[in-house]
Amino acid sequence: MAPLTIVTTVDENGRRWGFTASSVTSGSLEPPLLLVGVDRRSSCHAAITSCREFVVNVLGEQHRDLARTFATHGVDRFAGGELDYWPDSDLPCLLDAKAAFRCVSSGTLAVGDHDLLVGSMVATRLNVGGTPLLWYQRDFALPAREAGVVRNPV
Repeated sequence: MAPLTIVTTVDENGRRWGFTASSVTSGSLEPPLLLVGVDRRSSCHAAITSCREFVVNVLGEQHRDLARTFATHGVDRFAGGELDYWPDSDLPCLLDAKAAFRCVSSGTLAVGDHDLLVGSMVATRLNVGGTPLLWYQRDFALPAREAGVVRNPV
């Protein structure tokens, strides 16, 4: 089980890129680092792994359709207009994300068929309340009120 995120960036030409990721984890507390798993076959692999900065947007249950869109190949993932920009930047972000982490890229590490993008966190946005969207047994899920119980959304 993992929280779902949308990882976004902008390339040197101003084109926005992003994908749905469940492979995001803390890499270090000091300094604060995030690791993002990026499939080498992803259409945005080159843009994400060569970017200067990126944003990790932690999704809530209201973002289920957006998570599907950002996981779909061959579509304009930004067409719906749900994403805005990180204040004072051109980085796309989801303003109502449960949490969002702006990171400066610190390089990549090759791991199997993925690259781990290492990001140094430089800013954080938090939104309290609501239910996080999880990835569980290859499907969307929500945590249940009872500890340790996961329920699949209808």
